[in-house]
Amino acid sequence: MKALVLSGGSGRRLRPITHTSAKQLLPVANKPVLFYGLDAVRDASITDVGIVVGDTAPAIQAAVGDGSAFDLNVTYIHQDAPRGLAHAVLVARDFLGDDDFVMYLGDNFILGGITSLVEEFASARPDAQIMLTRVSDPRQFGVAELDSTGQVIALEEKPKQPKSELALVGVYIFTAAVHEAVRHLKPSWRGELEITEAIQWLLDNGRKVRSTTITGYWKDTGNVADMLEVNRMVLESIEPRVHGSVDDASELIGRVVIEAGAQVSESRIVGPVIIGTGTRVVGSYVGPFTSVAHDCVISGSEIEYSIVMSGASIQGVRRIEESLIGHDVEVTASPRVPRAHRLVLGDQSRVQISS
Repeated sequence: MKALVLSGGSGRRLRPITHTSAKQLLPVANKPVLFYGLDAVRDASITDVGIVVGDTAPAIQAAVGDGSAFDLNVTYIHQDAPRGLAHAVLVARDFLGDDDFVMYLGDNFILGGITSLVEEFASARPDAQIMLTRVSDPRQFGVAELDSTGQVIALEEKPKQPKSELALVGVYIFTAAVHEAVRHLKPSWRGELEITEAIQWLLDNGRKVRSTTITGYWKDTGNVADMLEVNRMVLESIEPRVHGSVDDASELIGRVVIEAGAQVSESRIVGPVIIGTGTRVVGSYVGPFTSVAHDCVISGSEIEYSIVMSGASIQGVRRIEESLIGHDVEVTASPRVPRAHRLVLGDQSRVQISS
C-alpha cells in the first residue's frame, strides 16, 4: 500500500498567515500539522508516500526533504492549481500505479492515527473505505447517506440540504478501481473534480464502498479556531520536561515543556504549555494551551490559549488570548498618551481591539 498526502491548498481561511506560510506547516504544539499525518502513515506501516504540492512546494520540500527523517520514501507530485481531491488522484497516477493507497489530507488531524482503518481495509478490501464523523453543520463537508443497515448509498459535496450529519473525514483508502472513476468525472459547480463524485461513481457501478464512523477526535485545521482547538488537544497529552533554564523567581505549574536553550526568568507558566528552543520569557505570564515556537521573546506580557510562531516578539502587552501570531511578528504596547492604536496590517488581517 502507498499513501497520497495532499499538501497543495492555498489556505484562504487562514490568511494572512498563509500568504507566506503553507497551511500544512502551521504548528500544533510546535510541530507542523503535516508531520502528524506523516507519522500516522508511517505508524500504519506505509513507507512509499507521494506528496501532492502546489505553490508552496518549496516550503513543503524544505520541511519534509526526502522523507528519511520520518522513515518514509517521499515522491513530490506537482498540481498546477487546487482542482479538487480527485484531480490529485489523476496527477498522481504514475506514482500510484495499480497499488492500493491511502489518501490523507495534509491539514487534517486525527487523534489515534489511521492504523486501525488500514487494518480494516486490508481484511475486507472494498474498492473504497471512507471515514465518517458526526458534525453540527454538514453543509461545510462532503456528506454520506447510509441505509438502515449502515451501508453507504450516496454522497454529496457541501450540500445545501444535507441528508445526514455524517461528514467525510480527510482520510480515504482506495483500490486501483478509483482511477477509472476519476477518469469519468467532470468539474463540479465549484470547478473541481470531487472525490465524493468518484466514490459515488464506484457505488453506481456496483463497486464496494465501506464506511467507518469514528467517535474519536478529528479536525480540519482550516481556520484559526480549529488550529487553536487542535493545539489544545495535543498539549493536553504532553509530559512535563525542562531542558532549558528556569530561574528561582519563576514558577512552573502543571504540564510545562521548556525546550533546550529556552530561558524563563521572573515568570509564571501554567500548563499545558510548550516553550521552544532559544525562546526567552521574561517577567511574563504564559497560560494554559499556549505553544511558543523557537527564538521568540515574551517580555512583560500575558498570553494564553494561543499559538506563537518562530521569531515572534511580544513585549509589554497586558493580555493576549485565542490568538495565532505569525513568524517574526512584533507585538508591543502603545504609548499611554494619546490613547490610540497604531496598526500595520497585511491584507485580510483580522483584529479585535478592547477599548
